[in-house]
Amino acid sequence: MLVLYGVYRSRASRNLWLLEENGLPFRHVPVVQAYRLSDPQAPDAPLNTRSAAFLKVSPLGAIPVLEDGDLVLTESLAINLYLAEKAGGPLAPADARERAEAAQWALFAQSWLEADALALQVGHADASSRTSEGRARMDGHVEGLRRPLGWLEGHLAAKNHPLGGRFTVADINLAEVLRYAQAEPGLLQGYPAINRWLAACQARPAFQAMWAARNLEPV
Repeated sequence: MLVLYGVYRSRASRNLWLLEENGLPFRHVPVVQAYRLSDPQAPDAPLNTRSAAFLKVSPLGAIPVLEDGDLVLTESLAINLYLAEKAGGPLAPADARERAEAAQWALFAQSWLEADALALQVGHADASSRTSEGRARMDGHVEGLRRPLGWLEGHLAAKNHPLGGRFTVADINLAEVLRYAQAEPGLLQGYPAINRWLAACQARPAFQAMWAARNLEPV
């Protein structure tokens, strides 16, 4: 059986959403980030990314991790590409062209969007954006997103989805990265096609189920 290590309040959310969509049976092993614990090595500490037992699974000490027999995958976007292919159906790429496009969108999300989008979320969460220096940094991250968001806006305005004219794994990978940017008030409202597409993705029952489970986890 598939085994997914991680918690909902991590990049594992991408995988948990996809698994909710495609219905593959799996076992979920909650592994919390060590930085969230005062003493990750304490005898009563929950399983975390510095636990000896988890480091045997992933020497990198990072979540999520997927096990499928002797296959171990440690990158959330790659995990989703694999899970989509394994389950098949409309979420999966239909042919070699769509597989290439799905990989391209995953790399685009990670290379062009994630760092700046995540920095915006963190800046708002820790209140550093409230200082003049922090706001200047946030403005820099907003500017860093302008070019890729402009390109994505044109694509979605013309085609509605990243690939294949339907909801696929590429939508999940992109939507979960762009979710971080929603922390910046008004940013995505400036891109109406992206805003509509993201709202539709997040209205899906599988996303809502994932999000409800995420909200039950400790912050």
